[in-house]
Amino acid sequence: MASDSSNGLNVSVVGAGIAGLTAAIALGRNGHHVQIFEKSESKTEIGVALGVPLNALRVLDQLGITRKNLKGVPWSGGVAFDAESGEDTIGHQVADYLGVADYLVADSMPARGWSTAGPDQMIGLLCHRSDLYGELKRVATGPGQGPPAKLHLGTKVVACDSEAGTIFFTSGEVLHADLVLGADGSVVGTHVLGEVQKALPWGVSCYRTVFKLPPLSGMRWLDDGVSGTKTLLNFIAVFTDSHEDVQGCTPTASREDIIAKFRSFHPKFLPVFDLPAHSEIFKWQLGVLPLLPTWIRGRTALLGDAAHATLPFMAQGAAMAVEEGGSLGCLFPTGTRPEDVPQRLKAYQDIRKQRGEFVRNESAEQLKNLMCGGPVVRYRDIQPTLLQYDALATARDCYEERFGDKSLSE
Repeated sequence: MASDSSNGLNVSVVGAGIAGLTAAIALGRNGHHVQIFEKSESKTEIGVALGVPLNALRVLDQLGITRKNLKGVPWSGGVAFDAESGEDTIGHQVADYLGVADYLVADSMPARGWSTAGPDQMIGLLCHRSDLYGELKRVATGPGQGPPAKLHLGTKVVACDSEAGTIFFTSGEVLHADLVLGADGSVVGTHVLGEVQKALPWGVSCYRTVFKLPPLSGMRWLDDGVSGTKTLLNFIAVFTDSHEDVQGCTPTASREDIIAKFRSFHPKFLPVFDLPAHSEIFKWQLGVLPLLPTWIRGRTALLGDAAHATLPFMAQGAAMAVEEGGSLGCLFPTGTRPEDVPQRLKAYQDIRKQRGEFVRNESAEQLKNLMCGGPVVRYRDIQPTLLQYDALATARDCYEERFGDKSLSE
């Protein structure tokens, strides 16, 4: 397989998800030549709503992402309800806009309804996952400040020489790159780590879908205080699950499957199940990747879920992928030489690994908190750590401290 040998690093990204596309944008802007290899024939983002918190928006803004194309609504708070009584348990906050992520929790876990509040103290945006993905893909592969990334669909990587930066394909082709990024950890991660790492089961699964909403849903608990136009309801129904092997997304489920789990909830919540469907219902078994001993080896690094797959209870999983992709752009500026790559990757791990693992651990603690009847949002005390963090400034400071202009000298 041919690779570009002109000025700029040759970069191979394995996995065309949010992490891979963000990294492609950040590196392409610096003149590097990025090829993205995705095993799916037609890459689509399964899932529904996605939280894009301020720390991620800060990166996306600087990478040229157009916010209006995300079609998001401001997200600044939530409301919790008791499963049995249907009562508001923390005081209803007025919502000027609504992008609802309703957590309905079955079995021993109390119900929590979660809706957004007004924009005065915005935490971030709630948008459809496919809208964020589409905008990242547009910017990564379209004309811009640097060479556009080349996206190869239906191209499966079967092995990787992490030290040499070489990847091997099912077709028998071999490609050498100056930098390899594993944004799909199934193959690259195994070669970076020297062994297969599987997500650990956490005893919970969820049903996920999107329902259509009429102008007035007829559910006062959902409509109360909402002045903006709402069209979609993001639905997440979490329940205990004793399966020992994490299977990820399984074939579609039915409304009857959901109703069977949640029929004991207060009657005020049940009309949700009568809303018209906007998307299929998926069942996800939730798991957490073990803490990895390293994210890097030679010319290869992991990012996003490949490095720290986590539970969705901190709304920061995608944000970490965005932060990591943007950070790589800061550490590999224009003029970076192939011989610089190993040390730049060490810097990347030094500034990213602890933060990624912090979010992974806190998300697991949030679930434990929910299972014990605690509040929906556990992270109020750590919001500054999450939301005020400037990933690009941190990466630039690291670059200047460790490398500065001397790294670009002849």
